[in-house]
Amino acid sequence: MNRTTLSLIAGTAALAAVTGFATLNQPDAPAPDTAKAAAELPVERTSLLCPSPSTSDLAETSYTSFTPVTKGTDSDGTAQLKTAAEESADAAGNATSGKATGKPAAKKKAAKPVLTPKAPGAPAVGDTTGGAAPALLGTAEGKFAPGWTVQETTEVAAGTGRGLQGVTCTAPDTEFWFPGASTLADRTDYVHLTNPDDSAAVVDIELYGKTGALATTVGEDITVPAHSSDPILLSTLIAEKQEDLTVHVNVRSGRVGAAVQALDAKLGGDWLAASTDPAAAQVIPGIPKDATAVRLVAFAPGEADADLKVQLASPSGLITPAGHETLHVKAGMTTSVDLGDVTRGEAGSLILTPTGSSVPVVAGVRVLRGKGANQESAFIPATAPVGTRASVADNNAKGSTLSLTAPKGTAKVKVTASAGSGGGTPVSKTYTVKAGTTQDVELPVPTGLKGAYALTVEPLTDTPVYAARTLAATEDGVPGFTIQTLPHDRGTVAVPDADEDVAVLQK
Repeated sequence: MNRTTLSLIAGTAALAAVTGFATLNQPDAPAPDTAKAAAELPVERTSLLCPSPSTSDLAETSYTSFTPVTKGTDSDGTAQLKTAAEESADAAGNATSGKATGKPAAKKKAAKPVLTPKAPGAPAVGDTTGGAAPALLGTAEGKFAPGWTVQETTEVAAGTGRGLQGVTCTAPDTEFWFPGASTLADRTDYVHLTNPDDSAAVVDIELYGKTGALATTVGEDITVPAHSSDPILLSTLIAEKQEDLTVHVNVRSGRVGAAVQALDAKLGGDWLAASTDPAAAQVIPGIPKDATAVRLVAFAPGEADADLKVQLASPSGLITPAGHETLHVKAGMTTSVDLGDVTRGEAGSLILTPTGSSVPVVAGVRVLRGKGANQESAFIPATAPVGTRASVADNNAKGSTLSLTAPKGTAKVKVTASAGSGGGTPVSKTYTVKAGTTQDVELPVPTGLKGAYALTVEPLTDTPVYAARTLAATEDGVPGFTIQTLPHDRGTVAVPDADEDVAVLQK
């Protein structure tokens, strides 16, 4: 008997022994599956960061805070929006900056909050003037935390960036994409980095132009001190002029809030909010029906080129813009295309979908309104769907427009106008948005409205819905406007049901 035969007999015997053990020691019948779906519970704390609004002495800035009423929240809670100020001290309590005296540094008197909401369901407002207004750090807890949103709106009467500038204050994060920035001679673009935490954050700013990654002079290892904000002029990072840039903010340590302020000497200015995460398909909602020019900017952050089908969701359905049916985006390069007056007097949203393989991209548009010397600009990033609920603050009875888009199927949507900051009764309406269309809906207005109010959008069907709000205010013939998208407010979090199980301690 050779060695191979012996090995086969031994292996068979071993297998029989294992099989016999398994047969004699079968486990009891499995216990019935009692696992429950994770419960959606309200978040208990929310942080928001508002960038420094302007350097213009003519700037007039308003802040509007709003928390929708959420079932299941505690009866207690607070929300405040305070000035960002560096607060660093060593373990002994001595100041870490300035002249060393060996004595504890005197504590600064706490700054008065810019605004303090009184109750969910009604906006709270605050304001400031001039070009020295600092960045703000916001914290909401308890009943004020779920769905908390703050709108920063600035009017600048003249000069570079004149017009209406608006931004939804952002939650701190570790990565941001901004397609649509520029370093042309007429543009003055800043990346605002705001650190809410007790320790410094370390940030890299990467810039991508039409030929790929651009070498920056001081774009790496940028330190943002605790409780502070740092506006960084993009033209100081690269020497060459670039018409279209994608800005990538990557946080190595800590977390920050980030936004790009794009100011033009001739075309006004506004804030670029971050694009939603890279994805193969993107939706850019809420292009105004009177847009005179739309410029699409896209970037593929991976190693593969992206080929995108470009469609406009109009009130009557999906339309392919003539001459711009597709867009080829080379890997690592920023691609742009002028779509002209693509909306042609009707509300519209851009729908970008892959024509072949799925390659993640980020995207956004710059929108112009007006003509000649009376033009104004705003930016719309690709955004996530509304999800369960989303809110936007600082609306008024005449200058607000809400745009709803349902690319994949017909959707029903409930829109609630909150009480006003100075009084009023909430009002709700339900709308039907047909598949592949965009609608500028007739907004509900609170009964007896006084002051600014908030809008809360809640889809009543499973079909994805995208939304954007336009604020308009014409000043001296210039059609000032700003546009904010309404992604899911993340007011709830999934909490799995858990029970004690001592069996996990047994061996």
